[in-house]
Amino acid sequence: MPERRARPPLSPKKHAWRRPAAPPAGPPASAAAPEAPAAPAEVQAAEHRSVVQAALYRDGRRVSTPVTLAETFRQLREQRDGMAWIGLHRPTEAELFSLADEFDLHPLSIEDALEAHQRPKLERYGDTLFVVLRAARYLDAAEEVDFGELHVFVGPDFLITVRHGAAPDLSGVRRRMEEAPELLALGPEAVLYAILDAVVDGYLPVVQGVQVDIDEIETEVFRGDPEVSRRIYELSREMVEFQRATRPLVGMLHGLMAGFAKYGTDEELQRYLRDVADHVTHTSERVDGFRQALTEILTVNATLVTQQQNAEMRALAEAGFEQNEEIKKISSWAAILFAPTLVGTIYGMNFDTMPELTWAFGYPFAIVLMAVVCVSLYVIFKRRDWL
Repeated sequence: MPERRARPPLSPKKHAWRRPAAPPAGPPASAAAPEAPAAPAEVQAAEHRSVVQAALYRDGRRVSTPVTLAETFRQLREQRDGMAWIGLHRPTEAELFSLADEFDLHPLSIEDALEAHQRPKLERYGDTLFVVLRAARYLDAAEEVDFGELHVFVGPDFLITVRHGAAPDLSGVRRRMEEAPELLALGPEAVLYAILDAVVDGYLPVVQGVQVDIDEIETEVFRGDPEVSRRIYELSREMVEFQRATRPLVGMLHGLMAGFAKYGTDEELQRYLRDVADHVTHTSERVDGFRQALTEILTVNATLVTQQQNAEMRALAEAGFEQNEEIKKISSWAAILFAPTLVGTIYGMNFDTMPELTWAFGYPFAIVLMAVVCVSLYVIFKRRDWL
């Protein structure tokens, strides 16, 4: 574990480039009234909302609980052998700039902490380690996975957590470490490994919840639920995010383990980290299995949907065929009955000049003609299987 360095008092001009540019000079005071400065109490209240908890530790035990960052900085300067653990939730730019000035944080890490939406990674800037983690939690009511982002700055005598999102809840980590002062006395690296362990342990309920969802989806697929496709796609999207959160952790932890000898990591912490690495590997494999299972379920669902559509189309075709056969029969009988109607209509016009009206064989001829036409049509339709 690297030795803790003693920080000299900060120069007013140090890291001045990190601070926001001063606004351009306005009109004289006589021309425009100056803005009223914010009250110190209001500034402290705004800062207190971002600072979830800040504490100073010595030999693994808490010695003070500052309320503001300024007070934390002052007390840490007074206690050279102490360690500061600062927890922030969605801090402002001014707060991050003050942390950068106080602890000499690299501007790239501050930029990442400001923008958020980073992938898990591990960067070392001098004697400061910058870690980005993606935490996850399973929401039972909505049956979905909620992801949070955590940025951790680890230095020789400080650890800063910047949390974006509801997960993870680090209060349990702090309580656990304070209950084990011999572990907390190992320094900021011990806190980092405890945070890694908490984030990875938080994946377990997510894995269990997703497994239940997949079991339910399988049942819905074979039951023919029309909404199951949407649920498969939504869960697949969440698994992509979950995979992006867990897969880089494997390489990150192996990178930390590779630096055990170089940075003189305590043996207890080495065992601790190896256990976390095992859990991450297991979780990553489970997530990969979930993605594969969802892909196969989606294929099965598409096959079942296609079969159902084919069955429906076949049923429609059969119904159309039967309907067409009925139309043929109706049309055939209509044509057969139309023949005598036509003959009777012609000879029922009662014109005086129709020669057949005075013919002795006119009536028998009309009857025979009707019969011949009807029988001929019946034979034709029968041969064509219309009747």
